[in-house]
Amino acid sequence: MSPSRPSINVTPEVNAEYTVAALRRTVPPAVPGIVFLSGGQSEEDATLNLNAMNKLDILKPWTLSFSLIRRALQQSTLKTLGGKKESVEKAQAAFLARCKDNSEATATATLRKYGGGSGDGLSSESLFVNGYKH
Repeated sequence: MSPSRPSINVTPEVNAEYTVAALRRTVPPAVPGIVFLSGGQSEEDATLNLNAMNKLDILKPWTLSFSLIRRALQQSTLKTLGGKKESVEKAQAAFLARCKDNSEATATATLRKYGGGSGDGLSSESLFVNGYKH
């Protein structure tokens, strides 16, 4: 059995408040944007956290977004595909849904669109891999 990451039950809103406060103290306003890795969060949790940061009604002089790498955006798509030709259409639909969710979470600062909860079971799975190296 592999070691698991400790479970920390913090709401996206609390996470957003602390993260943005730390960024405001340390990142110069001249920086155009900050992109986040999933850090082992599920796709859905990462999207909810990004959404909550962008929803904060506080000055954020930089764009907050994702570094759109495989683990943060495509993991559930690849699992849905499973290397099967007959799963292509379903996998494309899953990928489009993740792209739409992340687009809405990034645009939340101005559009306030993402409501969360559209993630299926696969996008809610943790992406944490013990010893993972980027």
